Amino acid sequence: MKKLDFEKWRVKSPSLSDLDDRLLLINLYVTQFIVLLIGVILLLFSKPNWQAMFSFQMGWKIGLWGVGFAAAVLVFDFTVSRFAPKDLLDDGGMNKRLFGKRPLWHIAVISLIVAICEEILFRGAIGGMIGPYWTSIIFAFIHVRYLQHWLMTGMVFCISYGLGWMYETTGTLWTPILAHFLVDFIMGCIIRYSKEE
Repeated sequence: MKKLDFEKWRVKSPSLSDLDDRLLLINLYVTQFIVLLIGVILLLFSKPNWQAMFSFQMGWKIGLWGVGFAAAVLVFDFTVSRFAPKDLLDDGGMNKRLFGKRPLWHIAVISLIVAICEEILFRGAIGGMIGPYWTSIIFAFIHVRYLQHWLMTGMVFCISYGLGWMYETTGTLWTPILAHFLVDFIMGCIIRYSKEE
């Protein structure tokens, strides 16, 4: 009797090198759409106060909170990057592939889409149900490329917890959305425009 060859049926997860630029962008946009869809569905079931969640009542303080938190994250990230060994900060080249050759407008679009979609799901929907601590654990786990490096996983957890705390404190999703956008946009620009070492 002939043995079945299960190797040909095995589902293999693609590595970053298997993805061309077009497929990488499609993957990014599709996953962000799924994140947004899950967030909206969860919010529809939890019935939050949409007006308060997306309130601009704080006015200019939204900018102050968002810019202040983003600045703190960037200073912390630059400090860690300066003193930590490079292998502890390795994301497998994902961010370099994602931002390395993009024009400025596209870095802004990617950063804005990611910030809105992830904050609606994680701070708005999940955070409203289980709080910032458990939400941050989930958030760190979905950033799977960092899980093999304890320092990166810890940094993602801390940033996520800070975003959750900021949302709970201010009561509007615009503060973590702004902070998330600024961190991603500035880091994307640094990756794009920095000289190779």
